Amino acid sequence: MIGFKPTKYSLVNVKTGRKFEDMGWTLTDPMGGDPSLVRAVYADEKFAPADHLDGIYRYACWMPIKRVLKGSCAPVTYKSKGLAKFLGLDNLYITFSGWNPRIGAKMKTCSFKETEAYSVLARMDKKEKRTLVVQSAGNTARAFAQVCSDNGIPVVICVPLDSCHDLWFRKKLNKCVKLIAVPHGCDYYDAIALGDKLAEAPDFMLEGGAKNVARRDGMGTTVLSFAEATGRIPDAYFQAVGSGTGAIAAWENACRLAADGRFGENKMRVYVAQNAPFTLMYDSWKAGSRALLDLAPEEGRRQAEIILAKVLSNRKPPYSLAGGLFDTLKASGGDVFLADNNDIMYWLLQFRNLEGYELLPASCVAVTALAKAVNEGVVGKDELIMLNCTGGGTMAAMSKGYVFKEPDLVFDPATPSEEVIEKVRNLF
Repeated sequence: MIGFKPTKYSLVNVKTGRKFEDMGWTLTDPMGGDPSLVRAVYADEKFAPADHLDGIYRYACWMPIKRVLKGSCAPVTYKSKGLAKFLGLDNLYITFSGWNPRIGAKMKTCSFKETEAYSVLARMDKKEKRTLVVQSAGNTARAFAQVCSDNGIPVVICVPLDSCHDLWFRKKLNKCVKLIAVPHGCDYYDAIALGDKLAEAPDFMLEGGAKNVARRDGMGTTVLSFAEATGRIPDAYFQAVGSGTGAIAAWENACRLAADGRFGENKMRVYVAQNAPFTLMYDSWKAGSRALLDLAPEEGRRQAEIILAKVLSNRKPPYSLAGGLFDTLKASGGDVFLADNNDIMYWLLQFRNLEGYELLPASCVAVTALAKAVNEGVVGKDELIMLNCTGGGTMAAMSKGYVFKEPDLVFDPATPSEEVIEKVRNLF
């Protein structure tokens, strides 16, 4: 967009407090030290939505970006009537990221992963020569593929073959998008390992996952949408998690809003939920352990095959490091809930009846957590509650027609890095 000026910010090591400048794609403190996230510190400490910018970029003041891209949509927050009445809540607000034009939600890939893609890709310099590598269990792949295709940005996306049914699009993608996969029976962690091999070459660059401040601050726009709609920081926040990055991002923006001074104190309790039997973070949290409990790869893959919300199956989430999910739950006084596949099916139907549109399975995990919190007295009927529904509207979106993106290459997990790099280079 003509006239856009890059957002001014620096970075800080969450553990040590050391501030330093972003060298363009800094993912960790260059001075090293104990594992820690880095966080963006914005020159503009006041939350100031930019009405002249489209879509998610109205929140550019707190996004570490150099430019804006076309086609984005911001999350939509509205006060619930149907679900709120059903649960007996007076101040339930739903922040929805997906496809429901009736309420103004027009994310073409139906997932809040678009918030990540539009932020991460806008952090990239337009003159960047390296090819971006993105690792995903499904929704992130669809979002990055769509945004890169629409904006002509080369990308290699690594996914499990079992997740390729999620890679549907309205039309055929631009040739700048390449998809590589690990075989049936492999999971998200195997896809991460594949991308890591590719990124050993200097002409490829890892997107960075939770370590990328642009990913987190893109996801954190859900809380900014809530604050803009209500004028407050929520008392309680609910979200399903695979890595927990979205919940970390929500907490970080709640802290920024509190520092602004116009949105109340940050008393937001962060409640997250996993899809049983994939319960790694739930088990670790309930054990009071900062370190993740042991989960054998074979058992992790078995659990990932069982759950309906397969995007919630990260075996190596950013849970333990400084600023990660463990710290977020501790600082906020939050907790972790579980939802099984039966819970998901129940809320798929019930939510549609109550709110008028369907959710993705992961969002139903979040609704389950909220319902359990109400039943257990964890939240009060008068509290200001944010339910982060991270995706939905696929049936409506796909009714307009769709095509699937087939993998360009499938690699066995044991394939040497050199072979992966050579074959992927030949795709371009």
